[in-house]
Amino acid sequence: MLDLIKKAKETHCLSKEEIILLLKDETHTSDLFSAADEVRKEFIGSDVELRALIEFSNYCRNNCCYCGIRRDNRNAQRYRLSSQEIISHARMAFEAGYKTVVLQSGEDVYFTTERLEKIIQAIKETGMAVTLSIGEKTYEEYKAYRDAGADRYLLRIETTDRNLYHRLDPGMSWDNRANCLKIIKELGYELGSGSLVGLPGQSIESIAGDILFFKEIDADMIGIGPFIPHAQTPLANAEGKAFFLSLKMMALTRLLLPDINIPATTAMEVLHPNGRMLALNSGANVVMPNVTQEQYRRLYQLYPGKTEVSAKDCPTDPIVDQILRSGRTISSTKGFRGEYIKGEKT
Repeated sequence: MLDLIKKAKETHCLSKEEIILLLKDETHTSDLFSAADEVRKEFIGSDVELRALIEFSNYCRNNCCYCGIRRDNRNAQRYRLSSQEIISHARMAFEAGYKTVVLQSGEDVYFTTERLEKIIQAIKETGMAVTLSIGEKTYEEYKAYRDAGADRYLLRIETTDRNLYHRLDPGMSWDNRANCLKIIKELGYELGSGSLVGLPGQSIESIAGDILFFKEIDADMIGIGPFIPHAQTPLANAEGKAFFLSLKMMALTRLLLPDINIPATTAMEVLHPNGRMLALNSGANVVMPNVTQEQYRRLYQLYPGKTEVSAKDCPTDPIVDQILRSGRTISSTKGFRGEYIKGEKT
């Protein structure tokens, strides 16, 4: 195992079989996490990127079995911010010092291309980078957002196991989602993707395949989080909560893609009181404080417990103090991939 970790650290390449061995290993996890942290420090440095998250609508046309805002959840209290409210949230984040805003929602058809173009253009006037996380779109829509100024697009593949994907995402197509990722990359966005770990029926082999898929598509940002069952979904009684497996997948992703951005996800903190700091010490370099106003944030229930670790008042987040106390620094850049070469700002 130590030889495999050394190989990953030095060459940033592993076979699928080697990744599986490391994912299954329970005796050298601390060595794996330390190696990922060292690679992060070598390629990214000590800076932590802060990105302001705005969850602007919990309406969704999809019916994913693991998601609390799925279309058929009749108990969900639906909301959507107006265009002006979204812009106001973003400007408040800018005034608080954020360099990047992340606009996230369910797949809400109310937000037409024209509406989103105007929102993106207004936010870009602040000088901030704009990340979109709003689901599957057409080529023309992705291009329109890019032309309006959007810099990054986050679309998680969730799993590279096609059968599992189709079982848990009824009515959706894995091939279409993968094609969306291809289009996003071709249009010049920084491409973000990621996986849910601990889904019922998910194998270690498929998780290893996820990591190699991210390397194959040359993703710029990867978000990895544990699946946390939501009581108002068909997977309410699933086990999930695979915290340490998620951490191992994240560490291996850092070793194989040494210069990408990897967020310490909020789901990590839901399962462990120090989850995000553990992730930051195991290869992660991004934190996305939630700056959505509380009355809306509490309704964006992808999974239970999510709002308990969010900032109560925009734009503060307890993680910032923890980062500074740990000796890490807060980045002053917009955090694009390639801004650092061997830990030094370019």
